[in-house]
Amino acid sequence: MRGWRLMLAAAVTVVLAGCGYNEIQSRDEAVKAAWSEVLSQYQRRADLVPNLVNTVKGEANFEQGTLTRVIEARAKATSIQVTPELANDPAALQKFQQAQGELSSALSRLLVVSENYPNLKTNQGFQDLLAQLEGTENRIAIARNRYIKAVQDYNVYIRQIPQNLTARVMGYKEKPQFTVENEAAVKEPPKVDFGK
Repeated sequence: MRGWRLMLAAAVTVVLAGCGYNEIQSRDEAVKAAWSEVLSQYQRRADLVPNLVNTVKGEANFEQGTLTRVIEARAKATSIQVTPELANDPAALQKFQQAQGELSSALSRLLVVSENYPNLKTNQGFQDLLAQLEGTENRIAIARNRYIKAVQDYNVYIRQIPQNLTARVMGYKEKPQFTVENEAAVKEPPKVDFGK
């Protein structure tokens, strides 16, 4: 009887070791950590916007419509309730991405319009904010790439045998990926020249 228990224990150990449960946990946590970094960088950008807008407001006759669009896009982007579940809901993730894209677009327009104002080009505060914004946009790109890779690794892993069985039993599903509405437009970075 003792021999059967040992064999059963050994069989259970082998099955559990090969089921992938622990690796699924590790990869799920990697996705969560990467998502937190994405959110952190988007928040950093959102925090820079009021300072940028206030600096630009100081320029006489600056296009109010452009400033209004930036302010509204920021408000929309920061109004989305960000929860850990957001990354698991394709519709919510798409809504989040759309709001962030609108803010990116509004900021791009602000930067293009600001080229028409020589005082802004020489304003050190504005130049410092632009440098911070550029650095933040780079951090966003890096964080998004890490998130995309973590989701890809997770999704591939839970679709493989025998992990797919474990994932199905434990309720782990594929995670939605970032998508790009106009892929051709984002392959080329925007060209901004401040006459330096």
